[in-house]
Amino acid sequence: MPQAVACLALLVRDYDEAIAFFVDALGFELLEDTPLGAEKRWVRVAPTGGKGAALLLARAASAEQRAQIGSQAGGRVFLFLETDDFARDHARMLARGVRFLEVPRRESYGTVAVFEDLYGNRWDLIEPAR
Repeated sequence: MPQAVACLALLVRDYDEAIAFFVDALGFELLEDTPLGAEKRWVRVAPTGGKGAALLLARAASAEQRAQIGSQAGGRVFLFLETDDFARDHARMLARGVRFLEVPRRESYGTVAVFEDLYGNRWDLIEPAR
């Protein structure tokens, strides 16, 4: 049986603010928002039309988890958002208030720029070299 990473948990402060950022600012699709009781929800988002893993927006439930929001990778780029049109998506994200930490640059592997999500996790927006 083939295997795939289907979902990656991302710690968030609040479900609704996280949904708003990923759907409105990044243009992701809300795949699922299922109440689980006791103010817990199963919330999954993914890039619209994407073929990769979804993000499980996991509300931090303890002081230890809350301390890790925004630093799940210790300040390194944590997630990679691949696009087929860097200029289009970069412009759209800028217009929607996404904070980029650098200007776009060309590397041997493609065009890339680092941005932060609403909690400070670092992402690469990348259009792979063809």
